[in-house]
Amino acid sequence: MSGRRSGPVVWCAIVLATCLLLYLLQHMLWLTVPFLLGIILYYVLLPPMHKLLRMGFSHNTAALLVGSGFFACVIVAGLLLMAWLSSSPSSSWQGLPERYIEGGTAFVRNTLLSLEDKFPVLHQAGMSDTINARFSAYTHDFFTDHLPGLLVGAAAWIPSLLLAPFLTFFFLRDGGRFKRFLARAVPNAFFEKTLFLLHEVDQTARRYFQGMLKLTVLDTAVLAFGLWLIGVSSPVLLGFIAAVLAWIPFVGSILGCIMVVLVAAADAPGDTMIAYSAIGVFIAARLLDDFVFMPLTLGRSLRIHPLVTVLMIFIGGSVAGVAGLMLVLPLLGVVMVIGETLGRLITNPRLRARHRHAKALRQRQASADLLP
Repeated sequence: MSGRRSGPVVWCAIVLATCLLLYLLQHMLWLTVPFLLGIILYYVLLPPMHKLLRMGFSHNTAALLVGSGFFACVIVAGLLLMAWLSSSPSSSWQGLPERYIEGGTAFVRNTLLSLEDKFPVLHQAGMSDTINARFSAYTHDFFTDHLPGLLVGAAAWIPSLLLAPFLTFFFLRDGGRFKRFLARAVPNAFFEKTLFLLHEVDQTARRYFQGMLKLTVLDTAVLAFGLWLIGVSSPVLLGFIAAVLAWIPFVGSILGCIMVVLVAAADAPGDTMIAYSAIGVFIAARLLDDFVFMPLTLGRSLRIHPLVTVLMIFIGGSVAGVAGLMLVLPLLGVVMVIGETLGRLITNPRLRARHRHAKALRQRQASADLLP
């Protein structure tokens, strides 16, 4: 669906509706986040469900088999993770945050010292001493004041996140029934266009989330390969976490880069070139992501002009913070399809004439036996 068919009034309504929804969703994150995860899982599990349907299984049976299989895979992955964690001494896990922060602090300190060696004016200004003092104070405050609150906040999200698999199962089982329920509430004159609207919304969401998953796999592979080449530990895990963080525009990429640099600096505290190489790997992965991978995946999914995409990312961040950065593009894609289709329905004289004629026929039929 091309945005060139819609006028400025429709697009103003699309932007305003997107901002309003972002503002409302920001105050319902306890439901928005599991709902979003449920939609992502729904589009991940939809292909195997369609395969079961083509094999002759009923809709409910296919949904039950796919949901049970996914739940079994999650349990097996959880057991393997617990076994891996139990095989390592607990003291090593408890000391990981401090180890990474110390490695990052050493990396910053060595970088500042090298800059002062090259530029004496920085040494005269005492740049390294000032920044190191502030950095040390912040890290101390982080461990004493902020880290416990972050861990408690993350634990509080666990019950809400457990909604995601249940939502996914009901999306798989009852998604078609919900679409038919919506379609029955539409007048006959607009029925065909409404079916087209529901189909386009579904296709837009599917293209976006499946494209995002493909982009995540590509980013993970590139980052893991680059980090493995320079000798950083756990390259696949780091690449996957950084790729998932990249779902949040701008902020996620910065957080992913900081995480990779901290691990690289902790692995080789005496060799700053490892951390610099990790930064180079991350920048190369971002360039490939922006100019090669994203046009092949997300760029073909939403069909939104790049200028509109950038502007809406900034608007989403200003309206709803980090949640707005993450939700603005899929929400804009869905609202765009709905807004453009509704604009055509409202401005189509043929459909409005059919609707008026149908209302007149129903009124005449209802009052036929009341005439003298």
